[in-house]
Amino acid sequence: MRWCSSLVLFGFLAAVNALSSSGNRLLVILEDATEKDLYSTFWGDLEARGYDLEFESPKNEKLSLFELGERAYDHLLIFPPKSKGFGPSLSPKTIVDFVNHDGNILLALSGQSTTPSAIGSLLLEFDIRLSSDRSSVAVDHFHYDTESAPEKHDVLVLERPGKLRPDTKAFFGGEGVLAFPHTAPHTLGDSSLLAPILRAPATAYSYNPKDGSVSVEDVTAAGSQLALVSAMQARNSARFTLLGSVESLQDTWFSATVKTPGSKEMKTVNREFAKQLTAWTFKETGVLKVGKIEHHLAKDDLTAEDLNPTIYRIKNETVFSIEVSEYSYDGFVPFEVPSDDELQLEFTMLSPFHRLNLKPSGTTGNSTIFRTQFTVPDQHGIFSFRVNYKRPFLTNLEEKHEVTVRHFAHNEYPRSWEITGGWVWIAGLWSVIAGFLAFVIVWLYSESAPTTASKAKKMQ
Repeated sequence: MRWCSSLVLFGFLAAVNALSSSGNRLLVILEDATEKDLYSTFWGDLEARGYDLEFESPKNEKLSLFELGERAYDHLLIFPPKSKGFGPSLSPKTIVDFVNHDGNILLALSGQSTTPSAIGSLLLEFDIRLSSDRSSVAVDHFHYDTESAPEKHDVLVLERPGKLRPDTKAFFGGEGVLAFPHTAPHTLGDSSLLAPILRAPATAYSYNPKDGSVSVEDVTAAGSQLALVSAMQARNSARFTLLGSVESLQDTWFSATVKTPGSKEMKTVNREFAKQLTAWTFKETGVLKVGKIEHHLAKDDLTAEDLNPTIYRIKNETVFSIEVSEYSYDGFVPFEVPSDDELQLEFTMLSPFHRLNLKPSGTTGNSTIFRTQFTVPDQHGIFSFRVNYKRPFLTNLEEKHEVTVRHFAHNEYPRSWEITGGWVWIAGLWSVIAGFLAFVIVWLYSESAPTTASKAKKMQ
């Protein structure tokens, strides 16, 4: 019976294991504990996916994101504070250090409260900017919910981002509409690490309700300049997501009925979008892993000793293959490169001598084998097989394997008679030799005709 109970316990632990590829320890920063019940469905969905939620107030003096120099949590979910900041335990520097230690963060804001300056400073570290007054809300007089915001027009009704942008379709796609109440908009800088998930409609603009003015004249940003949900993936593949509307995660909007001017009533899909957003942020999706990497000479009778040699010769026919898999919710699956993209191999020294597309040649249990064949360039030196694949919403792939490329050895050069282009010169050489020999023979065995003087001398 003891072994039976142990087996049941092991099965239970396996069932509640987090789907995230980087751990299940999730810290939720929630200042007002009374608001916890407003997001009960959201908490339940996270716990059902195996996350170990720990709720803490930013005012807790014992709160620390690190323990003995290592991350105490795998993921961080920050709700907008009611006070002016989070305190020293959640300073911008500490949060940036958390990202540098491969921690993932989902930061939610709200247009109903003024964003603290500490959060503004944190976002500047990621090249994300809020409005100057930090109290703005996104307003749209054409895409708003007529039931909940008939006058303020600050409850935006938007299409799913995956339907609008092809690069987000794999992670945030689907049908339906989203309700984003009281959204704090932001603008993105020129950093290549940033990617907008959901932008505001062309008719939206940023408005500060504390101004009290009916008309808006000096608009700092409007339309697609405003981002409502954005993502930043660091060079170490740690993820940071900014959600402009924390109210969109409440139970009220998970299954709400909304209606825009001139349209019929629609059910929101906020719950499904929240799952997709947290799944990407906490590395349940879009995580790439490299498996076996092989390179060898292009020949049929390969042995184990022929794989991954350290030295190649110029003009060798070489084959390179790499296995790539993608983590999708509960395990790794074969990775499929989008139809408008290519996974490439660079055979490079200081600069690429070859840049080739890697084509799928088969699959294993959970990965795709990408393969290509090429001729080693006529240049000796230290070369590298390099795969550098960096795309929005996918973790970075950067593999580099060095090899030496040598010249032909003295006994590896092709013989002169094997080169058809040299037959003319060989024929010319032997014709000169034959002519010389013929001349020598003729010269040696031919006698000049005797002269009259020599004949008279002989007769005496």
